[in-house]
Amino acid sequence: MQIESEKDLRGMKRVGQLCGLTLKLMLDSAEAGMSTRDLDDVGRDYLLKMGAVSAPVQAYEFPGYTCISLNDEVAHGVPRKDRFIRSGDLLNVDVSAVLDGYWGDTGATVIVPPARLDYATLCQTARNALQLAIEMARPGQRANAIGRAVEKYAKRRGYRTFRQLGGHGVGRHIHEKPSIPNFHNRRNRDVLRDGMVVTLEPFLSSGRGRIKTAEDGWTLRSTDGSASAQYEHTVIINGDEPILVTKVDGGYV
Repeated sequence: MQIESEKDLRGMKRVGQLCGLTLKLMLDSAEAGMSTRDLDDVGRDYLLKMGAVSAPVQAYEFPGYTCISLNDEVAHGVPRKDRFIRSGDLLNVDVSAVLDGYWGDTGATVIVPPARLDYATLCQTARNALQLAIEMARPGQRANAIGRAVEKYAKRRGYRTFRQLGGHGVGRHIHEKPSIPNFHNRRNRDVLRDGMVVTLEPFLSSGRGRIKTAEDGWTLRSTDGSASAQYEHTVIINGDEPILVTKVDGGYV
């Protein structure tokens, strides 16, 4: 999406804040012993209360209002009544919603106490990778230059990126052009423009960085059972100061 009016800017800020607040509420509510479906219900109830629609439900008829992934589940985890959060789990929640015709998207990874040092290091590295991507998100920047920088940063710290997953345009739909890879994709010639709305979302792996689709047809898992972490903001390219529409006070990303 390209911001073309004050209405567009207000609309993206509203849906971005809603996504950010929903994510915060869900991660604040997460605790060992609850099912991922119960956690999804927290997000569902808040989205409905605010007059929003779940983006994955609207776009893909996803069997959950949000995506909730644990440990070796990289993304698109289906909330289930029989999938329980345990102490020490690595928990990723991805929230995307539609409000008044505008689409927003955000996500974050936390460790359910007690924290493991290896998980904590992975999460911090992924969070730093997102910050690096944000610092590079300027008009005229090539999307693959961001991917190259993220991949290089991850490798220096002993991690890999998942090449099948990355950022994307957003605003009129959940997945739009351009693609923002998390590696140096030489075929990607996309260039960021002022007013463009994109998601930036490094996915880092402690293993080989490859994924497979689970039997449910939705959940993406690491092929080697390794852990992953993802942090995501919806960003409006805005000169030297990109606007993080999904950033909220006290948030996790």
